[in-house]
Amino acid sequence: MATAKRFFGILFIVLAIYLMVLYWFFPFSSESISNNIKTSNFQINSTSLTSMQFYDNLRYSNKDISYRIYDCTLAKENEMQEAFKIIENETILNFYNVSENEEISITCDSKNKIKEGMFIGGEGGPTNITKTDNFNVIEMGSILLLRETKCAQPNIALHELLHALGFDHSENPNNVMYPVVKCAQTIGEDIPKLIDELYSYPTLPDLTLQDVHAFMDGRFLNLNFTIRNYGLEDSKNGTVIIYADDSELKQMEVKPLEIGTGRMMSLTNLFISKINLNSVKIVVKYDNEELTKDNNQVILQIKK
Repeated sequence: MATAKRFFGILFIVLAIYLMVLYWFFPFSSESISNNIKTSNFQINSTSLTSMQFYDNLRYSNKDISYRIYDCTLAKENEMQEAFKIIENETILNFYNVSENEEISITCDSKNKIKEGMFIGGEGGPTNITKTDNFNVIEMGSILLLRETKCAQPNIALHELLHALGFDHSENPNNVMYPVVKCAQTIGEDIPKLIDELYSYPTLPDLTLQDVHAFMDGRFLNLNFTIRNYGLEDSKNGTVIIYADDSELKQMEVKPLEIGTGRMMSLTNLFISKINLNSVKIVVKYDNEELTKDNNQVILQIKK
């Protein structure tokens, strides 16, 4: 009788241990996770001024913009230099000459071009644009000067430079961006105002978490998310830290990201030791400056 009791006692203990192991390490149920992401990216002031550009919030990454002039007569080169000075005096932009890898390329042509019965003075505009949530970042722009201006100020060069800065034509015949150039036209106040607004943001990266999806399978967490750089500069190394409530679960390296690029990251079967889990937190730890750090964290609530 005593032997039987001892046997069943040992069997009960073994069974209890077995059930405890099953509870801790194998999923019996699945729990959904709610995503409480809020759009925390800073917002550029939305005004009617943005309709002046080819795309909203077009700008170069830096307010100091490089250029190179080649194959131009001295007269056309002087006109272009004067156009740069006018924009520098009216805005916070600065232009500087380089011998290679320029952001704005200026070339000239002595051949006349006619469109719809009118002589074309020049052509210009962005040639490479990277789209982000915050800005459309101009990587490269080009200007082709065809005719010398007959005006006291270099309206043709000024017109094409503003195209290269992202500005479209104006319907105001008194504005220098009107399709037909006249000597009395001026820049006005709206173009410098928008330029100063766009370039008031510093040249910094902006790492943000997007497309976050998570699922609890028993005691195991499955997590997918994307980290993007929506700033004005390539990012450096960073770290993603995953928390279960306030307890750190895992760290993952985030390698440098170019402007507008992203990287998908995935975690599967990450064991959660805490029994009553309330939330999962994903944090991007970036030790350098960003446009904003408000979008570096996402908290996912466990639905009970």
